[in-house]
Amino acid sequence: MSTLEATKTGTLTAASTSGGGSALWHAVVLAKRSLIKTFRTPEALIDVTLQPIIFLAMFTYIFGGAIAGGSQHDYLQFLLPGILAQTIATASVSIGQNLNEDIEKGVFDRFRSLPIARSAPLVGTVLADVVRYLILFTVIMTVGSLMGFRVETNPLNLLAALVLSMAFALCFCWISVFVGMIARTPGSVQGIMFMLVLPLTFASSTFVAVNTMPGWLQAFVNVNPITHLVDVIRGLLLGTPMGDHLLWLVVWMVGLLVVFVPLALRAYRRRA
Repeated sequence: MSTLEATKTGTLTAASTSGGGSALWHAVVLAKRSLIKTFRTPEALIDVTLQPIIFLAMFTYIFGGAIAGGSQHDYLQFLLPGILAQTIATASVSIGQNLNEDIEKGVFDRFRSLPIARSAPLVGTVLADVVRYLILFTVIMTVGSLMGFRVETNPLNLLAALVLSMAFALCFCWISVFVGMIARTPGSVQGIMFMLVLPLTFASSTFVAVNTMPGWLQAFVNVNPITHLVDVIRGLLLGTPMGDHLLWLVVWMVGLLVVFVPLALRAYRRRA
């Protein structure tokens, strides 16, 4: 067992035997373990740092003029909330991969021998991902501002956009957690998740207005949770009408939790 693992094991045991052994406390301790693991391998942050920058710059400067009738600035204003939502979805893939790798390496066997809540390893990993999503939000807003993006509302709306983005990310990533529990290898987690994420992100209002799409595609786009997230963020940052997108976004978030948290926990008990 490595020094890191031994340290974390000792911490968990101490927490459990000192009267603070609640499920939430166990999850927080394991979240700290996940964060240490992430920051010791900085390349694990590429999907929330470099990737959104590439997509934002590429679509703005290569396609923006054509899509927005010659105005790259107008397209940047339209695009940035979409890139934020897209990256939230794609970044969720790694959580399932990491959990699957931990199972394959026997890390969860060690957790099972400790006096901790059975759900703590999964919940802890999800909590740790909050930091990655905060980094994503900071990076994309900073780079967007340097490129010319401007929030057209107020700081409270910006804060609300941050909170809703983080909330959706925490709900959506449970799909990846579930896939990580049922897939045989980390590679298959990536394959399954991208088969889901790519249609959700591209068949949405991320890159173009919904009314420019064929009618049959609009039927899917209008119920797509990514569309609801994008349009809510646009409304908060740009002051555009949100309609009932906020309501449907909340419905989707609750639905994702109700469906995938029990499925993930059940699959974890069977697998680990």
